[in-house]
Amino acid sequence: MATQNQLFGGPTDFVATRGVKEYRETIPVWVNANDVVLEIGCEWGTTTTLIAPYCKKVIGTDISPKCIERARERHPELNFAVLDGFDVKAALDLGEPFSKIYIDMSGMSGYNSLLDTIALLTSYATVLRPQAIIVKSSALKRFAGRCHAWRSPQKESETRPILL
Repeated sequence: MATQNQLFGGPTDFVATRGVKEYRETIPVWVNANDVVLEIGCEWGTTTTLIAPYCKKVIGTDISPKCIERARERHPELNFAVLDGFDVKAALDLGEPFSKIYIDMSGMSGYNSLLDTIALLTSYATVLRPQAIIVKSSALKRFAGRCHAWRSPQKESETRPILL
């Protein structure tokens, strides 16, 4: 079992977006020329084509062979693969050093699936260790927006000047 530090103390930043517009607006901000990007849930490859000019390499994946076939027909210059997004080992088997991962969680956007979404994100962060995971999930964005990281106030003795 992974420790808390392995799950949340690693190098991965998580970016929660709501809707296609926000998801795609992150591309020029988070993706750079040295990145190798994995997109999970690419459907017909539209977002994959938007990511491609910003990075060294992008692979668009979807669980549906029909979607991947259509993406390949529409965008033969790009890499696409059939992949179940919940099969992290299959993503690892793609053999790429993914620095950014884009995940479209449209089909799992309700609060009932929030724990599954968080488990999926931590699995990818632990196994593939990307710099960032950008996820389209309105439930996760709403939840994260309501969270505040607690920081203990400094002890009075640490803030008071020492008198000599």
